[in-house]
Amino acid sequence: MPGSTHPGARTTDRTRWTVLVVLCVSLFLVAVDATVLHVAVPALSEDLRPSGIELLWIVDAYPLVCASLLILFGTLGDRIGRRRVLLLGYACFGAASALAALATGPLPLILARALLGAGGAMIMPATLSILRQVFPDRRERALAIGVWSAVAAVGAAIGPLVGGALLEHFWWGAVFLVNVPLMALCLPVARLLVPESSGPGEGPFDVTGALCAAGGLFAAILAVKRAGGGDLATPGTLLAAGLGTLLLVAFVRRQRAADRPLLDLSAFARPAFGASAGCVVLTVLALVGLALVAAQYLQLVLGLTPLETGLRLLPLSVAAVAAGLLGSRLLPLLGPRRMVGGGFALTVLAVLLLTGLDEVDRPLLLGVGFVLLGFGLETTLFGAYESLLSDAPAGQAGEAAAVGETAYQFGAGIGIALLGSVMNALYGPAVRGAEGVPRAVAGDASHSLGEALTVADRLGGPAGEALRAAARDAFVHGMRMTLLASAALLVLGALVALRLPTSLGRTEARAPANPPARALLPSRVTRP
Repeated sequence: MPGSTHPGARTTDRTRWTVLVVLCVSLFLVAVDATVLHVAVPALSEDLRPSGIELLWIVDAYPLVCASLLILFGTLGDRIGRRRVLLLGYACFGAASALAALATGPLPLILARALLGAGGAMIMPATLSILRQVFPDRRERALAIGVWSAVAAVGAAIGPLVGGALLEHFWWGAVFLVNVPLMALCLPVARLLVPESSGPGEGPFDVTGALCAAGGLFAAILAVKRAGGGDLATPGTLLAAGLGTLLLVAFVRRQRAADRPLLDLSAFARPAFGASAGCVVLTVLALVGLALVAAQYLQLVLGLTPLETGLRLLPLSVAAVAAGLLGSRLLPLLGPRRMVGGGFALTVLAVLLLTGLDEVDRPLLLGVGFVLLGFGLETTLFGAYESLLSDAPAGQAGEAAAVGETAYQFGAGIGIALLGSVMNALYGPAVRGAEGVPRAVAGDASHSLGEALTVADRLGGPAGEALRAAARDAFVHGMRMTLLASAALLVLGALVALRLPTSLGRTEARAPANPPARALLPSRVTRP
């Protein structure tokens, strides 16, 4: 790979914004794919007839593989070239989408979903690290990161809507097939427009360390997911937790002993880097509290259709986009500490407002709460990601991006386990102890609100009505307590944000605001 570095390596004003569009299109597809399958599960279950375990792996293979490989591909991009990894990710994601759409059984679909996760792990950190190179000026980069984070948030939010719209007219495979032509378009455009860049690349790539990180993260996140599903003390969960801990400890020890580590663990001691990663974890951990209950509350408690549910959630997405676009203007005025701390405070206010919900439809309260929530969450994530990426040297952009994305995925896994346990602990006993409901069916009804309503319809009569009322009351109570737990986590995040620098200058002390291109790009950068 060419090793020259020169001022002409920087992209032109017009080209770099085009690069941002290309990167955001691919990121949008990856984000949509993380949630688009949720609404397709009934259709593919009817067609492929997977067992319970097979269905679980069909859903979880993508996020598990993606989260476990982020560090590997993020650091690999710093070594062999970020554009090269990005293009490989496009090809992998497109091919995997075609295989998933044409799958004729559960096992081929699981393998295709795992391959999709590998493609997503190549694309996600590459898009963010390339922005670090293409936008050397921090204020422009802040705007680019705002757009990037807003696209990711909107993609995940509308995934179920996209899936629902496709399922109304096509078979379940269409939720995957739509990716193929778009990835086929992104591949040559990115090859032409995106500049190649990499870090210093000194020394061999630590394959053993990368495999320890990937295996450790896979096992640890799998254990967290199983714990969140209620399998807290089962042999499988304990084995996954033990293996994950062992591999991650081995990875940390290997990195500390290495002359040129795969992941610079000393970066976490820097306030801007370590606190930013912590803020991402806590933000997403608390966000899961809402994600666990919002769709079920809107559909099963209020009785809204999937389309009506999507429309009710639309203000959250719009507010997130607005926060992402305004972030580049707010950050220089407020500084990282006040911006991230303020985002946490706004999100706490939104969550506390939403605890006022009950079994009566309150559209104004929902709308205001979702607007505040979307703006607060996106402000927090934007400030944290921007500080984390800007604190890292340009040669370690892929590493920093991978840390941020891994923090996001790990926070989501922990949030499902922790807040899901809170919800289950409050909902299950209340339903099992409902008066007038036969014990024989109360156990099934205590698993989830959806099962409770199904059992209530089957029972009918006074017993069915009693079960339906008890289940909804228990769900609303559990939802309020889950939201309060989320608020406590957000307050903790605001305290972590106090470690962030107060101004941009202190966050990026290693480079002046407008230094020469050579100083801004210490990594190797070449045109296509």
